[in-house]
Amino acid sequence: MSVPLPTEGTRWRCTMCGNLTRFDVTRSSRVVEFVHLDLAGEQRVEEREVLSESVESVRCRWCNAADQVELVDRPGAEAEAAAQTAAQAGRAES
Repeated sequence: MSVPLPTEGTRWRCTMCGNLTRFDVTRSSRVVEFVHLDLAGEQRVEEREVLSESVESVRCRWCNAADQVELVDRPGAEAEAAAQTAAQAGRAES
């Protein structure tokens, strides 16, 4: 079951215990990395481009419930969005 990622206006919430902050996330990624090896053979990723990524499951760290996570609004997200809209409208009028 794919789980939607939180946005600027939403966050995850466990429906079993109410947890908002601690989750184990299993995701699949397809990436291209530029790997730099030093002369001793130690590698360091210097650039990373994510081609695709999907969240496969989210498990609550508090109650261990799997796939019981929902998206809820972040507090103040509506007020922030309204303030940004008003600021953009003010710039457009100038």
